[in-house]
Amino acid sequence: MTKEENNVSIKKTDTLVYALGGLGEVGKNMYVIEHEDEIIIIDSGVMFPEDDLLGVDYVIPDFSHLVKNQKKIKALIITHGHEDHIGGIPFLLQRVTIPQIYAPRFAKAQIERKLEERKIKTKHQIQEIDSKSKVTTKHFVIGFFNVVHSIPDALGVLVNTPNGRIVSTGDFKFDLTPVGENPDYQVMSYMGEIGVTLLMSDSTNAQVNGFSISERDVAREINRIFKKVEGRIIIATFASNVYRVQQIIEAAIAQGRKIAVFGRSMENVITIARKLGHIKASDKNFVNANQLNKLPANQALILCTGSQGEPLAALSRIANGTHRQINIIPNDTVIFSSSPIPGNGPSVSQVVNKLTRAGANVLTNSPLNSLHTTGHASKDEQTLMLQLIKPKFFMPMHGEYKMLKTHRQTAIETGVDPDNIFICSNGDVIALRDEKAFMTDIRIQADDIYVDGNDSSGLSTAVLKDRKVLSDSGLVSVVVTIDSRQNKILTKPSIVSRGFVFIKENQPLLKEAEQVVYEALKKRMQKKVTFGEIKNTIRGALEPFLYKHTQRNPLVIPVILNQRSAVQTPPAPKKEAPKKKAPQKKPVVKKEADVA
Repeated sequence: MTKEENNVSIKKTDTLVYALGGLGEVGKNMYVIEHEDEIIIIDSGVMFPEDDLLGVDYVIPDFSHLVKNQKKIKALIITHGHEDHIGGIPFLLQRVTIPQIYAPRFAKAQIERKLEERKIKTKHQIQEIDSKSKVTTKHFVIGFFNVVHSIPDALGVLVNTPNGRIVSTGDFKFDLTPVGENPDYQVMSYMGEIGVTLLMSDSTNAQVNGFSISERDVAREINRIFKKVEGRIIIATFASNVYRVQQIIEAAIAQGRKIAVFGRSMENVITIARKLGHIKASDKNFVNANQLNKLPANQALILCTGSQGEPLAALSRIANGTHRQINIIPNDTVIFSSSPIPGNGPSVSQVVNKLTRAGANVLTNSPLNSLHTTGHASKDEQTLMLQLIKPKFFMPMHGEYKMLKTHRQTAIETGVDPDNIFICSNGDVIALRDEKAFMTDIRIQADDIYVDGNDSSGLSTAVLKDRKVLSDSGLVSVVVTIDSRQNKILTKPSIVSRGFVFIKENQPLLKEAEQVVYEALKKRMQKKVTFGEIKNTIRGALEPFLYKHTQRNPLVIPVILNQRSAVQTPPAPKKEAPKKKAPQKKPVVKKEADVA
């Protein structure tokens, strides 16, 4: 599109496409298609926090725009059951009423279990969809097609709008010998023949050349290793990689091994997969921890979480010797059926070293074996998708910025006009009009919301800022005693610090700081003041002083102690004979503190 077209004002009849999550990042996928009085949402995921997000459990999209446009929302469409596509649903339902949720079979079971655990009720039952389903609203007609991913029942989405066709691939790869169903090559090709206005395609492995290996190759390698190993086998993989878990269990049964499962997420996935028939294993194939310890070593397989070196996962606790039920014994074989996610390499290496030191034989994914394959399309597979769909306009999605840029170059190589490719950020809006697309200057609010526990209000974001300040600059508490009735300071302020400066070496600084606060309070309390004004005076005087002398901004917490007589009504005096005056006592300070 030319610059002139970019500046065209939005019309009421335009179809708008934007992301609230999933662009410039891997996780919290949430894509929105809007036309007049209708909104369709595709996926609602979470992103797991980086190490610097102290104490945060999840990162979710900002739902403010959806809250404001509540009446427009017609449906939430789920492409598959991974956490970065369904994990945000409980938090979304706390803020927004979704008239209808549509999800493929495996994802439906996962969502229902998730909502049941959190005791969240939906307005309607979740509707199961497959490649033959069709969802119709006033402005949209939505169809689906099968794609291959590392989880069963993964779907791509076709959305017919008044201004053109939009295709979202969801997460996909092309596996010529898949464990599950084949992708719908013919349907994709047909969509390309009838014309697709805008393609939104998975960019996660845009920088990986070639084709990814087949899941069946991994299955063959796992079977080969299981046949050779004589001792116990401990194998760790992603619980969300259902097809991998299926291959591991089938290989264990084929070699006459009983399976012990450790890790709550792994247990949940296996329960659902067995219920839906994706994993064919009876109760007799599984054992608990007590039964495991009684089995011969060559009949035991331990399937667990922790392939990324997570500190609290089962495999890390086994490596550290802190697992209550499992200890490494010589001749154990530990298999990592995964590859480290970028950033997790040091954690994984640490676990591998500890396991090796304990006497285990550790196998990791390498060019010498095929213990893992990705669920996302590599460059040649992305090229094939572009060739099948033949879009007029293209928006790479689900990836960090460098991945989106690399996917853009792949699209240009397949013949897409460079001016018709949009590298977007969360909140950027693309408009479709008469089967053409252009970038607008509209921005939708699409910030990160940090979730601590079950709170999705965004208040945890403020808490996180305090944690960062504490970790960087520490804490300074100012204790001051007053008589609020007489508007008088009874004692000079006292400063206590933690994690700010070494107290013994900085006594003069802290004494000077106490005097600065005292002078500021004396000046402020010449007139009647509130507790809030006292706290602001303390912070206003102390924070600049501390930064001037230390170039640090600690968290300043004023603690105000009020004289008891100022907050308690004295009892009415009794009419008694006059007595000698008792010696006057020192003022009693109320023990309760008003803490900012």
